[in-house]
Amino acid sequence: MVKIRLVSLIMLVCLGVIFLGRLATAAEEIPKLTKEQLTAMLGDPNVIIIDVRLGPDWTDSDAKIKGAVRENPMQLNAWADKYPKDKTLVFYCS
Repeated sequence: MVKIRLVSLIMLVCLGVIFLGRLATAAEEIPKLTKEQLTAMLGDPNVIIIDVRLGPDWTDSDAKIKGAVRENPMQLNAWADKYPKDKTLVFYCS
């Protein structure tokens, strides 16, 4: 049941991978992942999954990606530097 919810959540969220800790300046520059690609990355110690959903998208969700960390996208400057530059960062939102 949790796996079905996780897959549903993954299908509904927008995914962007930021390599080497750099943020792209335009949406078309951000690589997208399929749910299959993300599922294959789960548990990889070189991948950090960051949940940047806001408000009800976060609070009303009963499904979270296991191992994902929660960060407020409105406070990017406060937390962006704490993630290693040699890791792959995956951000997801709704």
